[in-house]
Parts: sequence; structure tokens; C-alpha cells
Amino acid sequence: MSPRIVEIIYQMIAFLFAISVHESAHAWTASRCGDPTARMLGRVSLNPIRHIDLFGTIILPLVAAISGIPLLGWAKPTPVNPRNFRHPMMDDILTSVAGPVSNFIVATGALFLLGAISLSSDSGRAIVMQVAHGPYNGIASDSALVPLAMLLFMLMIINIVLAVFNLIPIPPLDGSHVLRHFLPDSARMVFDRIGFFALLALVYLGGGLLSGLIRPFLRFYVSMLVKF
Repeated sequence: MSPRIVEIIYQMIAFLFAISVHESAHAWTASRCGDPTARMLGRVSLNPIRHIDLFGTIILPLVAAISGIPLLGWAKPTPVNPRNFRHPMMDDILTSVAGPVSNFIVATGALFLLGAISLSSDSGRAIVMQVAHGPYNGIASDSALVPLAMLLFMLMIINIVLAVFNLIPIPPLDGSHVLRHFLPDSARMVFDRIGFFALLALVYLGGGLLSGLIRPFLRFYVSMLVKF
């Protein structure tokens, strides 16, 4: 199997896990805040089948992975009924940011596991360093730690990308739920209507801006990794 095919497989596994964690966090937090809608529909689950959107979860990420462009996509939206919240504004914000926060938690967990591999032996450190500086450039080792380190590194990267992307305050991204509560009614209506077009413009025309937002977080995590 070619290194490129292996890379695509790892990316898709990591992406499916990341979106499952993300949507489960939304559903679990909404339930804790008084809205059982998503929980009753079985969305508090790490089973990716419960969260898959055919285009956003399968087709788009696969095309992105094959094309070599940043892997972005989305899951089936988690159904939330804000009228069930005990504290509508705060609970909506908490439910929204729970997704990105959960991705940062997974990314941090992957970072520490990679750190444990690095500290386990000289060969473990060599594997992690090679993964961090180019995970699919032919690591010369038959150790079972190689695929594990590759998967953990991809989990770290994709969860960071998903977390930062979703915190951008543009509808329908999670970050917009924080901003919209502080806008007057007239501005909120415009914000909701033009948000999707602003998102498309950001993804397709603002690649440099998007990369500029995500890159500092990636650099921070990689810099922490090489310190182990």
C-alpha cells in the first residue's frame, strides 16, 4: 500500500473520530442544560454513523484528502431546541463551544500520548520526531509504535483544525452562537442571513486567512511535542 493511501486512510479515521466527539459533546452538553432532543435521537455517541452527512463527512473530506488540500468538512447538525434550556443564552453558548472544546481535549490527549511514546525509548523518540516533521515520509522502522504515532499525530492535527475552524464567529459555525447573542435584533437577522455566504467566501477565497488562524495553534502543539 502506497504511503499516500495510508495517509488518506489515517486522515479519514481521525476525521470521523473528531466529528463524532464534536457532535457528541454538543448533544451531551445540550442534555445537561435541559434539552434532551439530541440525546433521545442517539446523538450522544462516538459511532460516526450517527453523525455522518454524506457530502460533508464523506465526499468533501475524501476529495480534500486526495487533492492534498486541508481536510475540512462537517457532520450532520446536532438538533437543539433552545426553548428547553434553563438559561437560554448561556446554555446555547455552552452547548456551542462544547464541540470545539472537546476537539482541543482530544488533541491534547493525543499530544500527551505521543509524548509518552517519545519518552519511552530512544527509538520511540526518533519515531515521534519523524512523524512530527513529516509523518508519511517513509519511517524506517517495523515497530508497532509507527502506525500508532502516525494515527495519534493525525488525530492531534485534525482535531486542532476542526476546533479552530468551528470557533470562527461566522454562521453556522459554533463561534457564531457566542457572537450573535451580543448583537441587536436587526443586526442578528442580517448576521444569520449572510453568514453562510461569508463562510463560503472564507473557505474558497480566504485560504490565507484561514491558514493564518489555524497555523499558530498547530505550531504550538508541534512545539510542545518536540520538547518531550
